[in-house]
Amino acid sequence: MFVVNYRRMIARACAIVLIGLMAATGGALTSADAEELKIAAASDLNFAMKDLVAEYEKASGHHVKLSLGSSGNFYAQIQNGAPFDLYFSADIGYPKKLEEAGLIVPGSLYRYAVGRIVLWTNHTSHRDVSKGLEVLRDPAIKKIAIANPKHAPYGRAAVAAMEHYNVYQLVKDRLILGENISQAAQFIESGACDIGIIALSLALAPTMKAAGAYWEIPSNAHPPLEQGAAILKSSKQQEVAKQFVEFMQDKRGQEIMTRYGFTLPQ
Repeated sequence: MFVVNYRRMIARACAIVLIGLMAATGGALTSADAEELKIAAASDLNFAMKDLVAEYEKASGHHVKLSLGSSGNFYAQIQNGAPFDLYFSADIGYPKKLEEAGLIVPGSLYRYAVGRIVLWTNHTSHRDVSKGLEVLRDPAIKKIAIANPKHAPYGRAAVAAMEHYNVYQLVKDRLILGENISQAAQFIESGACDIGIIALSLALAPTMKAAGAYWEIPSNAHPPLEQGAAILKSSKQQEVAKQFVEFMQDKRGQEIMTRYGFTLPQ
């Protein structure tokens, strides 16, 4: 009798745990739910992607491990076998190269947004960014932050914009290079740099809006920041990755991207 009751107790306890897990995951428990979806995303997506991930996790029950950094560094890591499932680049050129190398799921590459850049400064610097990039001619400005153009698309766009306004040669020795666009923004927000060129998506985040002011650089001053994403062929979570992409393309995901200043593909 004791053995029978003991088994019943175990069975009942397992059922209670299962019901709890199903409630937490919207009633659908699959093997995929127990796995992490690993996303490598360009750091201009810092705030937008965190909002997207939070909404997706709530809606799907899946867990997302988000890594943020420079598109070029992620590209190199993926070439060397980094175990990501999804790659969101600030330059569609990087996932196109992965496609040519046969490293992404065929047909999964798509342009998810077009980014914008801004001249941004902390309120404490008292710089008038409404003057545009001409303000960089002021010799009192000693440190100008941008992302490293060697591997960060937003850094290349910043250099192109400064060349467009004929200020690059004047200020190139005053440039402080961030490892990625988020680090460049941190340099200015902290006061380590006087001013800088960052992603509009970062400038629109609540903390950045409260800390400083920005001037949006006209889109004709630099090549378009066409941003591309792809599912990696090495991923063991391809179906879950497809679900995340579909969520991002749906109404809620598009609202989040628009909120952070991204132009959406037509």
